[in-house]
Amino acid sequence: MAQLSVIIPTYNEERTICNVVQAVRNSVQVEKEIIIVNDGSTDGTSEILEHFRGDPEIKVIHQPENRGKGYAIRLALSQVTGEYVVIQDADMEVDPFDLPAILKPLLNKSSYVVYGSRFINGRNNSPLVGYIANYLLSCLVNLLYNTQITDESTGYKAFATSLIKSVDLQCEGFEFCAEVTAKVLRMQHRIHEVPISYFPRRKNEGKKLRFWRDGLTAVWILIKYRFQKMH
Repeated sequence: MAQLSVIIPTYNEERTICNVVQAVRNSVQVEKEIIIVNDGSTDGTSEILEHFRGDPEIKVIHQPENRGKGYAIRLALSQVTGEYVVIQDADMEVDPFDLPAILKPLLNKSSYVVYGSRFINGRNNSPLVGYIANYLLSCLVNLLYNTQITDESTGYKAFATSLIKSVDLQCEGFEFCAEVTAKVLRMQHRIHEVPISYFPRRKNEGKKLRFWRDGLTAVWILIKYRFQKMH
């Protein structure tokens, strides 16, 4: 059993996936498994991932069609054996060398949920529109769930495996962030935030999140699960 499972949902990331995997491998010296879900990539990602075939530390799951980030994460969770789970984006917007800081509250048992916050210390390279959208989402979370977080939609989320596997996730796309945040808070778990580096890329560099469309979806999800009866 690995101590850490790192889930990397991947869609058309041929330019960055190798760098991300290598950085994850070098960032933390604990027994770990890296689970990469190739979510129906149409570029050269599938061929690149074949280079990891036979690597004992890496599992690659090829999803034949693009189903979305949330679906990829749920698929990977069914394969997780580690005591802790980290969601790692495949695009290098967040730095894998922040992993030790994210893991620390889990390892010392001070929290079951850790988010790497891009904004805990300010705007941190973020485009103004993105920063405002994320700020408003975090304000909504804090208002609805009586908490204090600064980055609801961060690409760095870490959990005790027993906790994340107990969450009834239904998401398929980017709404994973809002759903898991809402349900974890409804379960009365405090989200511990640690500051991380942030290197945002632009749409022409492959960024897939659309602030207003995906932001409005997140608003609906946060409101929905605040008042929906929990199973």
